[in-house]
Amino acid sequence: MDDISTGILFALLACLIVISGYFSGSETGMMALNRYRLKHLANSGHKGAKRVEKLLDRPDRLIGLILIGNNLVNILASAIATILGMRLYGDIGVAIATGALTMVVLVFAEVTPKTLAALYPEQVSYASSIVLSILMKVLSPLVMFVNFITNGFIRLLGIKANHGGDDHLSSEELRTVVNEAGSLIPRRHQDMLISILDLEHVTVNDIMVPRNEITGIDINDDWKSISRQLTHSPHGRVVLYRDQIDEVVGMLRLREAYRLMLEKNEFTKETLLRAADEVYFIPEGTPLNVQLLKFQRNKERIGLIVDEYGDIIGLITLEDILEEIVGEFTTSIAPSLSEEITPQGDGSFLIEGSANIRDINKGLKWKLPTDGPRTLNGLILEHLEDIPESHLSVQVSGHPMEIVELEENRIKLVKVHPRVKKAS
Repeated sequence: MDDISTGILFALLACLIVISGYFSGSETGMMALNRYRLKHLANSGHKGAKRVEKLLDRPDRLIGLILIGNNLVNILASAIATILGMRLYGDIGVAIATGALTMVVLVFAEVTPKTLAALYPEQVSYASSIVLSILMKVLSPLVMFVNFITNGFIRLLGIKANHGGDDHLSSEELRTVVNEAGSLIPRRHQDMLISILDLEHVTVNDIMVPRNEITGIDINDDWKSISRQLTHSPHGRVVLYRDQIDEVVGMLRLREAYRLMLEKNEFTKETLLRAADEVYFIPEGTPLNVQLLKFQRNKERIGLIVDEYGDIIGLITLEDILEEIVGEFTTSIAPSLSEEITPQGDGSFLIEGSANIRDINKGLKWKLPTDGPRTLNGLILEHLEDIPESHLSVQVSGHPMEIVELEENRIKLVKVHPRVKKAS
């Protein structure tokens, strides 16, 4: 290189530093890409995304190509810097060139391009993929040879060199993605997506109408009483049973009952029973996501939940599960608390003992324990380990609770004050 002028060497050194920065930025940009956005753009026909996705299908080859290019450029730059140092400063110039080149490479070929690539990974990756795709074809034999050696060494260490990462998301990871979407997804839609993910953690027992609250008609009652119950029922379907709810005989659609009343001159218990549908039973503990699919597969909208002994413990409808996703269906546009929760002027809440703990937590943003009893009554009784005989106050999960009303060995109404903050 003695015949090459110093100016040309400086220009060549500057070009090599720029090329080194290109390889460094390309590596960071490729690895910092959002893989799911990349896949979406590639499926949408984005040419740059398609090139990058093809390169990332074999990350070992991509990294091998980038490192081969980067190291060749840096070694060549080091040799030129050494020659320049010796020309300008003699023997001490080697040390000066080494220190100066280290600082220049660090700032202009490493930190700066990698920072820019981390901030704008898509712009850097899509642009650099054009050159990288060409280099991959030109240097393919060398890249494959290097990868053959490195992959062999990795296997000696007992590590499997799988090509392409596992891009599948777990439900918890997907939950994080949805929560971090920010303004990209409206808050209401985020809540619905999270609710769908929560279905697998919630069972039919958590949202069922308890056995003692199931509205049904005893077919052994007198016909006048049955007719009155049919005409005044607020529900679209009612359970028909004999003497007790466990002796269920069918599920009656009131619309069908009204049709029979209008079309037939003689409307009797026999015609009522013939009009009833067969009861759909659901095992207790069935996750909501499973039950939603079962409702769809069996074309059912309502079912009775039975325990391991075959006893009926509750009732659930398709609407109950849908409300877990979209919230309660209400005629009011503004969101409201459950009818079982009444805010008070002093910041406390009057809550019925039968209120579901999950509904309380969702409505008031509290964190009452849900791994035990499902109602506020059950939670307080578990805490007391006894049935209270008179009004008293307790503290559950930091919330002062005052028992306001008792009825037949159960707590009917509770006044719950805001959570007590622990002194720091």
